[in-house]
Amino acid sequence: MERNVFDERPVSYLQNLYALLRKEYEYEKEQFKQQTERFGIERKVCRGMCWYPLRLKGNYYNSLNQLVVEVEREEGRGDEHLFEYGKPVSFFVRPLFGNLRYLNFVATVSYVEEDRMVIVLPNTDALLALQGDEKIGVQLYFDEISYRTMFDALKQVISAKKSRLADLRDIFHGVQRPAVFSLFPMRFPWLNPTQEVAVNKVLCAKDVAVVHGPPGTGKTTTLVEAIYETLHRETQVLVCAQSNMAVDWISEMLVDRGVNVLRIGNPSRVNDKMLSFTYERRFESHPDYHQLWSIRKAIRGLYDGLRKGHGRDAIRTKINSLKDRASEIEVRINESLFSEARVVACTLVGSANYLLYGKKFGTLFIDEAAQALEAACWIPIRKADRVILAGDHCQLPPTIKSPEALKDGLGRTLMQCIVKHHPEVVSMLTVQYRMNDAIMQFSSDWFYGGMLQSAPAVKCRGILDFDTPIEWVNTEELAGKEELMTESGSRINTEEAEFAVGTLKNYILRIGKQRFFDEGFDVGLISPYKAQVRYLRQLLKRDSFFKPFRSSITIDTVDGFQGQERDIILISLVRANEEGTIGFLSDLRRMNVAITRARMKLIILGDRSTLTKHPFYRRLYEYITRISEK
Repeated sequence: MERNVFDERPVSYLQNLYALLRKEYEYEKEQFKQQTERFGIERKVCRGMCWYPLRLKGNYYNSLNQLVVEVEREEGRGDEHLFEYGKPVSFFVRPLFGNLRYLNFVATVSYVEEDRMVIVLPNTDALLALQGDEKIGVQLYFDEISYRTMFDALKQVISAKKSRLADLRDIFHGVQRPAVFSLFPMRFPWLNPTQEVAVNKVLCAKDVAVVHGPPGTGKTTTLVEAIYETLHRETQVLVCAQSNMAVDWISEMLVDRGVNVLRIGNPSRVNDKMLSFTYERRFESHPDYHQLWSIRKAIRGLYDGLRKGHGRDAIRTKINSLKDRASEIEVRINESLFSEARVVACTLVGSANYLLYGKKFGTLFIDEAAQALEAACWIPIRKADRVILAGDHCQLPPTIKSPEALKDGLGRTLMQCIVKHHPEVVSMLTVQYRMNDAIMQFSSDWFYGGMLQSAPAVKCRGILDFDTPIEWVNTEELAGKEELMTESGSRINTEEAEFAVGTLKNYILRIGKQRFFDEGFDVGLISPYKAQVRYLRQLLKRDSFFKPFRSSITIDTVDGFQGQERDIILISLVRANEEGTIGFLSDLRRMNVAITRARMKLIILGDRSTLTKHPFYRRLYEYITRISEK
């Protein structure tokens, strides 16, 4: 009989989790080392871990007095990449002859959009090193900081005794029962009954509550309502999520409700509305900032004089005096910003930011909890008295790179643990507002025990008369098969990609160009494989037919579409081989995400003979065939 690790004592379980995280750390570090040493620049660029060549756009001191350099990539423009806020990076130069030369410092991404990046440099010497004549590139550096933060959090939880952190550890892992407040249920007429129950469970929870939100059921809407009501009882709450995009989305919804949000860490959704509630923008907008900026400028000028060797003692005295004044102003601005904020929002790892040192919160809300490593969740939990988790363990899981760590259980999440030990704290949302009923039903039956139901407004939504909402286009008659791309390690099926683009073109023509624009339809083209995504993007760029439609069409991986939806979704499954091997398509949670992005039309393109050897795809193919024959 298989051992159930969830039934271990909390400390033993977490010690094992620590060991698994160490395996993941060592595995990822070794993988990074091999990629750095063995991969050429072209292969790194292809994998999204490197930009080369770079153009230096300028440098300046930002509002936090950090020296930053702005760079832009000259090639591969528009290609997806892995750079994001907070990631460590290293610069290199490529001489005409010989090997790459890495510059002797590590920098940090402050801000990134499609082809432009702002990077925090450690000192002025780093800037001087970048200003040579040789071509410069930048690549991701191994992220020691995130791992170190998770290790520290686990150590603190394991050693906790006679504290709120120890209580939460023992409650989450089944040693203690969660307590509740006795409150009269509140009515929320604008929510459906399951959402209303979920909000009331959150308000009554003394220790923990879980909001389980399948696709399209309004999980974020429910969570925002729970936060809004909690703020009637508490002065300030902490809101976290695994990804920057999820933090941005919930922050934006809270701002729309009139809540004062302070966003720690730069947003990934770049617009003026998002930027306006970031810590940096609020810091710059504070009335005392101009005075602080003038003092910092004076300090930098004095350091220049110090380097020239004139009156060093007097200059040092002046610098120290100005530094004291600058520190007083910084403290005053910080106190002002945090005292005004009702919600502090950041990623899980971002909650370890120095700005949050020593701060405590009555309630912590964690969105995307089913996508987060348990170790990452403990980082902000250390600051909270009670915890509310929201997510869906039937959608994307945490990303684990070590096969051994994954097999031994590193992918088990804190949300899964709480659901197992305390099902009474879970509220499942069951009314979905996104999909045509036929698109929803398969996912509901396979993943959610048939419990989902469609809201009347979306139940029969469609685009064309007498059209089937969901169809499978069998590509096994195409001449091509899948190929493994050695540069990227991903897979591609060029014939299927070309057929997918043709299928999309035909469907747009059936709708009619004018109607497509008048009614504002949008399209998502999804593939689980990055190489296929890149090729699909190339095909659309080359085809002049799609030029007027490009702003309405998004092409991305399944992970890139998490949390999104489109009127029309096409999925290119890529795999086509005689053995019936489907690789990571067997992670069915990814397919659950993919097939539930569509509002009105879902088209799946896949090799039937390859895919239906797996029971999930066989059942899906049979379901779609029955729908088509009705």
